[in-house]
Amino acid sequence: MADVNLILTAIGDDRPGLVEELATTIAAHGGNWLEASMAQLSGKFAGIVEVAVPAGKVEALQAALATLKGLKIGVETAAAEKSAPAGRCLTLNLVGHDRIGIVKEVSQVLARHAVNVEELATRTSSAPMSAEILFHCEARLTASPDFNARALKHELERLSDDLMVDISLGEML
Repeated sequence: MADVNLILTAIGDDRPGLVEELATTIAAHGGNWLEASMAQLSGKFAGIVEVAVPAGKVEALQAALATLKGLKIGVETAAAEKSAPAGRCLTLNLVGHDRIGIVKEVSQVLARHAVNVEELATRTSSAPMSAEILFHCEARLTASPDFNARALKHELERLSDDLMVDISLGEML
């Protein structure tokens, strides 16, 4: 029987042992942990995991996951075939004084240029000397092979001036 790839989303109050409980439950049902992204955010544990599970064990795994104390787990069937990033791979880095709307405005520019956000990580920190809050953003992006990088950079630079942030866009080879 073939394996089924599942995407698990998990959220709950952070505490030691959550990842171990999740991993043990997956392994006990013949599941293979493939990829994950997890973080502690404001006292909550949040994660997304891709697992491969024998087709005959999917329902039993779902039932077992539902019994894990303190975790709400969603289960979705993954796409049948992984698609390789088509086109150009880009990186975006942003640092500036924190304010409402930074992610909204940057993501609007990316959407207008048909640039897909593959991975996004943000955080805040205290600025040295002033103790003002700085916003940091790192993103991995993909775009079609023929997209206009110059136009995107120009619009991001204009946005950078408006938001008073430093934005850099690079291309991964």
